[in-house]
Amino acid sequence: MATTQVHRFRSGLEERNAKYLTKKRVKFEYETLKVQWRDMRVRKYTPDFILPNGIIVETKGRFTLPDRNKHKWIQELHPELDIRFVFSNPYQRLNKGAKSTYADWCDYYGFLFAKEIIPHDWVKEKKKKICLNKVL
Repeated sequence: MATTQVHRFRSGLEERNAKYLTKKRVKFEYETLKVQWRDMRVRKYTPDFILPNGIIVETKGRFTLPDRNKHKWIQELHPELDIRFVFSNPYQRLNKGAKSTYADWCDYYGFLFAKEIIPHDWVKEKKKKICLNKVL
């Protein structure tokens, strides 16, 4: 059964992925989790989607340096979280003049990624054995 809540999405990419999950009758949560992380101060990260199997999906049109740094910190502090990215264009360069792309960055840091839509294979993966409440 798909989620029936009405959401205000922050981007067209988020909305397209929510519609895709709903069409596939995948129950999901949207921006319900708050992950605490810190660099020089304590912060909270709110992931876009949480799939029923515990996979966290972050949708990105632009993947800025502050976003990249945040996700490196979160990965270091919460290695139990399976955070994955869906990019509008994973082959976009990290910045003007850079040779590396969003995809290259994900490969280097061990994040899975997809283009435009959450892959059905991610939805079908077995449930993760983590307690999301512990990361609050």
